Amino acid sequence: MSIGNSPEEDRPSIGRALQQARITAGLTVEEVSSSTRVRIPIVHAIEEDDFSRCGGDVYARGHIRMLAHAVRLDPDPLIAEFDAEHGGRPAPTPAAPLFEAERIRSEPRRPNWTAAMVAAIVAVVGFVGFTLFNGEDEGSGSAQVAEGSTPDKTTPPATTKPADPKPAPSESVIAAAPRDKVTVRLSAAQGKSWISAKDHNGRLLFDGLLNQGDSKTFQDKERVDLVLGDAGAIDLFVNGKKVDDEFEPGQVERLSYTKGDPEVG
Repeated sequence: MSIGNSPEEDRPSIGRALQQARITAGLTVEEVSSSTRVRIPIVHAIEEDDFSRCGGDVYARGHIRMLAHAVRLDPDPLIAEFDAEHGGRPAPTPAAPLFEAERIRSEPRRPNWTAAMVAAIVAVVGFVGFTLFNGEDEGSGSAQVAEGSTPDKTTPPATTKPADPKPAPSESVIAAAPRDKVTVRLSAAQGKSWISAKDHNGRLLFDGLLNQGDSKTFQDKERVDLVLGDAGAIDLFVNGKKVDDEFEPGQVERLSYTKGDPEVG
C-alpha cells in the first residue's frame, strides 16, 4: 500500500490506512493489541482517527509507530501526516530545565511524612522516658538517703570489717557448739578461697567461693571433710580451738576433722 504517492483526495486517513493494513495482514484488533501492548479501545479509536484517548501527541505518535510496525506498514508517512494535522512536531525540551521542573514539582507534592512521624515519635518517647526517669530518681534518691543514713548510725564503718575474723568472737561462737558433734569454722582472713565441705556420709555441705572477710561453719555428728583451694588464706577453728598451720598461699589442702582434738585425717 502506498500513501505518499497517492493523490491528496485519494489518500486514506491515518486510522483508515492502519485498519486496511491490518485487514490485509489478516490480523484482528486483539492480536494487534497483544503484540503492541496498546489497549484494544485505543486501537479502535486510532483506526477511527480519534487520537484523544492516546494521552497526548507524543503518545499518539508512539502508538501510530507501533501499530504501523505490527501491520507491516511504513510509519514515517503516517507520523508526518499526523504532525501536519496537529501543528507539527513540538521542539524538544532541554533536559536540564525539564529535570529542574520535575524536581521542583515533586518536592511540595511528596513531603517526607515518614521522617516527620519518626521524629515526633522519638520526641514523645524521649519526653516520657525523661519524665519517668526523673520521677524514679527523686523517689530512689529519698529512699537511698533514708536507707543510707541507717547504716551510718547502726553499723561500724568499713574499717572495722577486718575485725570479723578476730580469734575472740570466733572462739566464743565455736565454744558454744555441742560436744557430741564436730564443729568446723572457716574464715577467709587473708583473702578469698574456693572451699568444699562434706559430712561423714559424703553429702555435700558447701561448694563455692569464700570471699575475704566471710566465714562458714559446718557441723556433723562424726566427721567433716574439707578441700581448701587456697589454704593459706583460711583460718581454721575446730571444736572451739584455732588450728595452727603453715599453709602457703595458693596451697590446696584436703583435711578431715572429728569430735576429738584438731587432727588432720
